[in-house]
Amino acid sequence: MERFIIHGGKPLNGEVIPSGNKNAALPLLAACLLTEEPVVLHNVPEIQDVLSMRKLIASLGVEITTIGDHTWRVHAKEVRTHDLNPEECRRIRASILLAGPMTARSGELHLPPPGGDVIGRRRVDTHILALEALGAEIEYDRAERVFHFAAPTGLQGNDILLDEASVTATENAIMAAATARGTTILRNAASEPHVQELCHLINTLGGKITNIGSNTLSIEGVAKLGSGEFTIGPDYLEVVSFIGAAVVTGGSIRIRNAGPRYLDMVRLVFRRLGVVWEVDGDDILVPAEQILEIEPDIGDAIPKINVMPWPSFPTDLMSIAIVVATQARGTVLFHDWMYEGRMYFTDKLTGMGAQIVLCDPHRCIVQGPTQLIGETVDSPDIRAGLALVLAALAADGTSKIRNVGQIDRGYERIEEKLRGLGADIQRESS
Repeated sequence: MERFIIHGGKPLNGEVIPSGNKNAALPLLAACLLTEEPVVLHNVPEIQDVLSMRKLIASLGVEITTIGDHTWRVHAKEVRTHDLNPEECRRIRASILLAGPMTARSGELHLPPPGGDVIGRRRVDTHILALEALGAEIEYDRAERVFHFAAPTGLQGNDILLDEASVTATENAIMAAATARGTTILRNAASEPHVQELCHLINTLGGKITNIGSNTLSIEGVAKLGSGEFTIGPDYLEVVSFIGAAVVTGGSIRIRNAGPRYLDMVRLVFRRLGVVWEVDGDDILVPAEQILEIEPDIGDAIPKINVMPWPSFPTDLMSIAIVVATQARGTVLFHDWMYEGRMYFTDKLTGMGAQIVLCDPHRCIVQGPTQLIGETVDSPDIRAGLALVLAALAADGTSKIRNVGQIDRGYERIEEKLRGLGADIQRESS
């Protein structure tokens, strides 16, 4: 086990470059299973979840070679359909992303249940319903704890209405439909940046997907996909984490290659907390002078920040926004209806001096500003863990963040990047 030792109260200043989008890298790696030809992926974030996905795909007989800095060559010339390692599947939620491409490519897959963050129930029903609509036969063996996917006669395009705008279910349906017979209309589809990148990669390989970025995708199946190259875009969750780190420490930073075109809604929400930033080409500049005053609703009502499917405010940024709110003057209500475990990390912020009332598993009220005090805490999941790092950077005194392996699953060398901005943060074994 490793931990971060953080001496807080130091403003962050300088420049930083975010890593590639983890949530794009995972489905893009899975999509490489759809073609017998080699695919070169650039800007791959070398983090634990992505490395776990690499192991899973390699275990299917795929050749994956690192050919440059954050550049991988993936060649699925042949794939095996043997049982996947249950322990490896439980490491990451994204193991479910193998269902769509493997069912399309080989007609069968035995898949142990996926794992990932413990932030509440994360159903797989939407994946199954979408793949069944394309002609897949799916059974769950309770005794062996394994899903059996089969498509003995291949997959057939269909008009599919997803019962929820699930990101990974949308990605599985896209991959399965890319080489299915006929055309698929996928409605109530998720449209996050990483979903768009998956569509663009498949089109680069010869796929025919239109209406990219909307909630209704048209996917014309092709007989086969070819080779190609693709560069993964910046991780907007990491970009906003750096914005939050600068704000809570009173610093000024430039985030290069930040992809600001994806942050319009996040910018609107953070403005309600008093946070502003400037856009310079593809860079984001966070100024040091931040008012940090919560903007009340009309009639001086307490404002509410909700999470919603893209392009609204994403659930993965809720933890960061809560920490920023502890340093802003005023009161704000946060509501995350998606995951009943997302808010539980707030008790650790309360232990650091934050004024937070946990109303129920989905809602909390934050009153600020409060001076946070260094504390020893455990990282419960990827996003809450990074939020606790931000709280420690803003705190007076020394904090110890344990279980940082959770943070490593989603952020590459985060302590090195923060040190480069002037943070006093060290990693040590515990």
